[in-house]
Amino acid sequence: MEDALLTATAKAARSASEYLLSRQDPAGYWWGDLTADSTLESDWLLLLLWLHPPRDGQWVPPDRAKVDRAVASILARQNADGGFAIYPKGPSDCSASVKAYFALKLAGIPVDDDRMVRLRERILSLGGIQAANSYVKINMALFGLFPSQHVPSVPPEIMLLPANLLYEMSSWTRAIVVPLSIVQANTLGNPRPVPEGFELGELFKPGADISFHRADSFFSWKNGFLMTDKLVKFWERQGPRSIRAKAVARAKDWILERFRHSEGLAAIYPSMQYAIMALDSLGYGVDSPERAEAQKQFDALLVDDGERFFFQPCFSPVWDTAIAAYSLGEGGFAPEERMRRCGDWLLTKEVRQKGDWSVKRPNTQPSGWYFEFANEFYPDIDDTAMVLLGLFHTRSSRKPEFDAAVGRAIDWLLAMQSKDGGWAAFDVDNDTHSLSEVPFADHNAMLDPTCPDITGRVLEALCLWGVKQDSTAVRRGVEYLRTSQEPDGSWYGRWGVDYIYGTFLALRGLRAAGYDEREAEVLRAGEWLRSVQNADGGWGESCESYARGTFVGAESTASQTAWAVLGLLAGGDTTSESVHMGVDFLIRNQRQDGGWDEDLATGTGFPRVFYLTYHLYRHSFPALALAEYMKLKGGRGAVHP
Repeated sequence: MEDALLTATAKAARSASEYLLSRQDPAGYWWGDLTADSTLESDWLLLLLWLHPPRDGQWVPPDRAKVDRAVASILARQNADGGFAIYPKGPSDCSASVKAYFALKLAGIPVDDDRMVRLRERILSLGGIQAANSYVKINMALFGLFPSQHVPSVPPEIMLLPANLLYEMSSWTRAIVVPLSIVQANTLGNPRPVPEGFELGELFKPGADISFHRADSFFSWKNGFLMTDKLVKFWERQGPRSIRAKAVARAKDWILERFRHSEGLAAIYPSMQYAIMALDSLGYGVDSPERAEAQKQFDALLVDDGERFFFQPCFSPVWDTAIAAYSLGEGGFAPEERMRRCGDWLLTKEVRQKGDWSVKRPNTQPSGWYFEFANEFYPDIDDTAMVLLGLFHTRSSRKPEFDAAVGRAIDWLLAMQSKDGGWAAFDVDNDTHSLSEVPFADHNAMLDPTCPDITGRVLEALCLWGVKQDSTAVRRGVEYLRTSQEPDGSWYGRWGVDYIYGTFLALRGLRAAGYDEREAEVLRAGEWLRSVQNADGGWGESCESYARGTFVGAESTASQTAWAVLGLLAGGDTTSESVHMGVDFLIRNQRQDGGWDEDLATGTGFPRVFYLTYHLYRHSFPALALAEYMKLKGGRGAVHP
């Protein structure tokens, strides 16, 4: 039976490789769709209202047909109960539902339309607009649709504070907060116009508190920040205008500097949206080079091909390419020329200038890779590790450049290790936990702390490229993984859903670091993975895991099944029924073209707030799992069909 499974695996692995190769761009890279929820389309309609205010009380958008397509795209994701979820097949979420209601009403859907009635009732059942997160309330307050005294202030004076407070926030938060501070400052006391008679009073739940929720303990960071917010609001009314003007100018310069060598501010949707609004509020005309470029890059996020209409939260070519390259390299089926082309392309994306990360590592030579096509200020640790894994197989036609880039990247990763021994996404020691109590921090991503998934991947990459297993950095990384294991044997996954993702990467990191597979941590992790396997042989996990703080099962997916199989293999399990069933699940569910289908979101943006569907995950990770199984069971050549 095992011989038959190996033969079938080899055939499936070859087919998977051929499918991946068919998706490669002639330039050498891979780039799959990256999708999220309806909030992006809803926010786009808000941006349109900002940029094209009503005339004579009537809102006439510049392209009505495009607005109608956005409406159809939003409504296509409405839940049966009337609300909108933040991940496929998920429960209705108050914030996403409020955004959708605003957008649909703005676009002209009558409030007595059955879809709007059900949506409104669902919002009220979830607590009304009062229960939405702070960013929803801030956006509504910009148009006078929510009382400004009850939304958090995001003061541009943050730019003038000492001790680099801005850089204690996560990279994505600072890239949102800085332009938003300009937008909020320039609408203070003068909200943007809305169509005549447009309001959202029907979304306010009677009797529900509209004010900030205080902590039970008087002496707490949360209550302290709430008091600070009151002081900021007083300052905004009475403070010297010259200081506010200086802060706004500093924020503007910060944004414009980060436009350089990047496709939009931080190359992510929220920052790019607020950057456009900030430039508009500062008087930059539509034809100004800065405003035109910002709009161009934002518009490029839209997929509108006649059948589909959605905004991507960002582009993912470097990430997609690195994973595909590593999967193909492990399988051994890819032509050398195609792999070298990939390696050459990746070399062009290495960061060679200092960005935000250098505030805490000023003496470190720039290197690393970002996620998108261009985002020089924000290389990330996870991408850099994954690119190193991919480059191990691709090599390059430019060997001196290749060797130098790999050396710089290894040094950069070593320098970016945090004091607890782990690695985060973009920064070092970004763990000032008190900042999570700031009133506008409820997007659940104020910080960028270390996490097991990235730490495991970094350990794998470093050790693959020759960093000694007994080096201080590797030993500290291993100790971080040992101490961060959950009581049930799993590891938390910050950037993929969730415990399956964290566990598979932690186990791969431990294996690469030479950690004995007979140690208790590895054995417990393998037992946990086997215990959450579905009856069909696959694995699946819901985004609800983040909300509950524990594993929540879901229907089996190709990507999560691949992660679980890879985790078991990394833990030394090559013969269990669980592994055989997992491999068989991937083979049975492979499409004729060599790819896989998948319905659920398995990527994570902000836990409990924003999730991602990487459309290449379902193809790349199964290809890697099949290749790994073949390699460990006797090598590709022994079973080559």
